[in-house]
Amino acid sequence: MEAVAIKIHGIVQGVGFRPFMHRLVREHGLAGSIRNTSSGVELELEGERDALERFVRELPERAPKLALIERIETEYGLPPRGLQGFAILKSHAEEKRNTLISPDIGLCEDCRRELLDPEDRRYRYPFINCTNCGPRFTIIRDLPYDRALTSMGRFPMCPDCDREYHDIENRRYHAQPDACPVCGPRVFFLDGEGRELSGDAIETARAWLKAGKILAVKGLGGVHLACRAEDPALVKELRRRKERDEKPFALMCRDTAAAERLCRVSGEARAVLESFHKPIVLLEKRDRRPDAVSENGYLGVMLPYTPLHVLLFGEDIDALVMTSANLSDTPIVYRNEEALERLRGIADGFLLHDRDIQTRCDDSLCWVVDGREYFARRSRGYVPFPLRVPGAKGGILACGAEQKASFCLSRGDYLFPSQHIGDLKNAETLEHYEQQIVHFERMFDTKPRLLVCDRHPDYLSTAYARERAEREGIPLVQVQHHHAHLAACMADNGLTGPCIGLIWDGVGYGDDGTAWGGECLIGDYKGYTRFGSLRPIPLIGGDRAVKELDRLAFALLREAGCDTGGIENAEFFGKMLDAGLNCPLSSGMGRLFDGAAAILGIKRLASYEGQGAVLLEAAAEPDEGRYPVVLEGSPLRFDWRPLIRGLVRDRDAGVPAGILAARFMNTLVDMAVETALAASRESGVKDVCLSGGSFQNQYILRRLPGALEKAGLRPRLHRRVSCNDEGISLGQVMVGVFSA
Repeated sequence: MEAVAIKIHGIVQGVGFRPFMHRLVREHGLAGSIRNTSSGVELELEGERDALERFVRELPERAPKLALIERIETEYGLPPRGLQGFAILKSHAEEKRNTLISPDIGLCEDCRRELLDPEDRRYRYPFINCTNCGPRFTIIRDLPYDRALTSMGRFPMCPDCDREYHDIENRRYHAQPDACPVCGPRVFFLDGEGRELSGDAIETARAWLKAGKILAVKGLGGVHLACRAEDPALVKELRRRKERDEKPFALMCRDTAAAERLCRVSGEARAVLESFHKPIVLLEKRDRRPDAVSENGYLGVMLPYTPLHVLLFGEDIDALVMTSANLSDTPIVYRNEEALERLRGIADGFLLHDRDIQTRCDDSLCWVVDGREYFARRSRGYVPFPLRVPGAKGGILACGAEQKASFCLSRGDYLFPSQHIGDLKNAETLEHYEQQIVHFERMFDTKPRLLVCDRHPDYLSTAYARERAEREGIPLVQVQHHHAHLAACMADNGLTGPCIGLIWDGVGYGDDGTAWGGECLIGDYKGYTRFGSLRPIPLIGGDRAVKELDRLAFALLREAGCDTGGIENAEFFGKMLDAGLNCPLSSGMGRLFDGAAAILGIKRLASYEGQGAVLLEAAAEPDEGRYPVVLEGSPLRFDWRPLIRGLVRDRDAGVPAGILAARFMNTLVDMAVETALAASRESGVKDVCLSGGSFQNQYILRRLPGALEKAGLRPRLHRRVSCNDEGISLGQVMVGVFSA
């Protein structure tokens, strides 16, 4: 007989780890104890050496699915003390925290069954949860993860819940959010003036929804605005109130069958939709025509992920618009008093509860590509789950970009990308951004020894990094935007380089002071060369061209030698170009898409970033036509003028816009392959990283990887973070690692 001391680091709290350990200890005939620490869990076990070794060997293989074991430390050969049974000891706080934290988890099937069982004591209780589901990240104030340090600290458990909580054979053993109608949070319904109505709050909300009302509904990471999805006039009214003219809304469907009535749901998409992460999944509509919910060919669909949502749908509501409650690019509303103040006049009623949200967290958003998530937004259900990147180093804070802002904090070779923050364009979003940096540094007990940010001088994230670096005496590294994209895709795929990077987005600050965005780079974490790019496009009126797409159309047409007579204000635009008045140059792929959308009459005035590109993709009809690809110069420039001339010629000949949209994108696929091949011939590199917001285009994403493979290259897609600017903080960390 001997004893062993075991330390387990990782996500091992709040995921059913201690009951699992109790069963495993008993199976192997061992005795000992376990306790939570700020580093994970510690065990002291006694038994025969063979049994102890088998236990340690099987531990990672049989751990709960929500657990992530980062590291196991063992010390064998300790003298046994004659321990009996298996004891759960009081949590121990250490000076240095190394615990990982679980994301919020969607309602499990066991809790769902109890929720709908009239014989269960938690029947229709909207906060039912257990060790396998429920809130985690959004209710934690501090570590270790014990009830007193969460939003549940103000709800003392009743005797029945307390018995479950301390019964290691129970599914709710040490489930910190455990509660019931006797002791837990309550839900309540308020009218538009903030007056609480009597009666069943959820049934009142259901009645109001069915009567055509717009409600504010508090969820896990914030408040949603909800209304019936099948009423176009009601959806348009929500748009008017929220001041969101055309950008698609997300839907929540009662179940997968309800989603399948609206969308095509593959088996792979079903698996992601029904997973415990419960993201919004972008699914192809059965009817691809624009409608009040979405003007493009996709619907963003999620399933109910809290018991409150399940009860809200009941058996007779199939689909609700469920969009984040925020205005004018501000963060999602998440406090009751804030909801009542800021959503008055938008929501007709409020379905709220008294369990505080500590950390706001928007819904995650993804496509399903090759059976896996392909993120447009990585947030609830995934954050703060870390990414392990071999070669990374701790103590680096990467501050991200401006649009789709995020940050990333490193601890050893584990990197912690933040949840979706939003566009850093106002003081409120900046405050949220700064608060979350403080929260992450406290949760993961990491203070930065190095700050990394974008080179753009006007980004608020850059200003934050510069000011903090100066205030705290921390070294600062500034990274070119598209280099960070390349590094992010490399890190996402575990590559060390060198790699070819096809980096397509709207804009990033270039080394020459111009706006880049249609780039071919060759490089690694240490540096890069700009091998290829687009012929620059004049942005008539600067940022106005991002919304007034006719300005881009005019510039493209005139440069290509085409007639510009059909464009309003053509004479004025021409004078601006001739004088070089506020016409900065951009090689942004997003701007080429936007200009083409205007030329084809698909979209002339954009109400949100990238709308022209989104609608051009949605308009595409099956066609294999394409236009000549002209590459010349050094860096190798794609001359888009023949492409524009071909589009205009076919448009004027009566070819439908949908066919022309397909030919436009087919040409870009050909250009990408030819550019990558040229880069590979020069460098000998075969790995091609596809990054940047333009690679959210599913038409291109369904064609380009296969075309690259056929050409003998190895395409690499983002898998763990978004390809858009939200993901570049990951790349910034890795550039920071190799900056010394």
